[in-house]
Amino acid sequence: MTLINETAQGVYVIAVTPFHADGAIDLESTDRMVDFYLSAGATGLTVLGMMGEAQKLTIEESQTIVRRILARVAGRVPVVVGVSAPGFAQMAALTDTVMADGAAGVMIAPPSALRTDDQIVTYYMQAAGFIGDAPFVLQDFPLVTNVQMSVPVIRRIVNELPSCVCLKHEDWPGLDKITALRAEGSLNRRISILCGNGGMFLPEEMSRGADGAMTGFAYPEMMVDVVRHMQAGEADRAQDLFDAYLPLARYEQQPGIGLAVRKYTMARRGVIASGALRRPGGALNAATIAEIERLIRRQEHRLKELN
Repeated sequence: MTLINETAQGVYVIAVTPFHADGAIDLESTDRMVDFYLSAGATGLTVLGMMGEAQKLTIEESQTIVRRILARVAGRVPVVVGVSAPGFAQMAALTDTVMADGAAGVMIAPPSALRTDDQIVTYYMQAAGFIGDAPFVLQDFPLVTNVQMSVPVIRRIVNELPSCVCLKHEDWPGLDKITALRAEGSLNRRISILCGNGGMFLPEEMSRGADGAMTGFAYPEMMVDVVRHMQAGEADRAQDLFDAYLPLARYEQQPGIGLAVRKYTMARRGVIASGALRRPGGALNAATIAEIERLIRRQEHRLKELN
């Protein structure tokens, strides 16, 4: 497997973790899900992200799901694995395991206790020391981690740690952060910037200098098409397609039920057998399902008009 590096671009889909209704991992759906993501045009996959319910898995289950996905991918695209953990020993052990199994790199989010710039930089320097030469994605997601990474902090991490090859940009609002990082002389090397938040700002992020997306959505083909058209200089076409999917993408971004909405839609599309979340995790009520169905109908109608 080729390691992820500073040239990463396109769409690295954050994979969900399929479960049976009883909470057991559904490995058959996992295979179907990988095939679906690749057929949609994903240039990479990210496993055990925050929307992959990684915090609900045992260490053994995490290894099982990663190995299953790596086996199904079979080297066709890079696979990045989230290894954020309470302690460096656990992070290092998981990193060693997934890299030996064929992962292309790892992703690290900061713990919520970090407050000052120096604390953040020190944490990543220590983390990099524990994971060795494994390339890593710096996850900047303050809405969840409560850690504010300023441009100078990101600059210090990138400039001091060659193994930091990609920024997963999920600040909100954060477009000016992309502009600042892309300014000439800001960094001592150009790194990949892949964006999150369900692709909610993907056209604008691409215009500011992002290389693509690293996030999830029940219709990953939207992100693939937007990135492709933006890279080709077809901004209006990209925006038209984005706008067609936006109502459902917005609905999927609701705190608390967003993942349930995504998994419901993926089950509806036949990608996974069940939209179940592992507990603790909520279920959708009839009113919510009716709203999702209406949004899908309108989305399909609009896409037909565009085509």
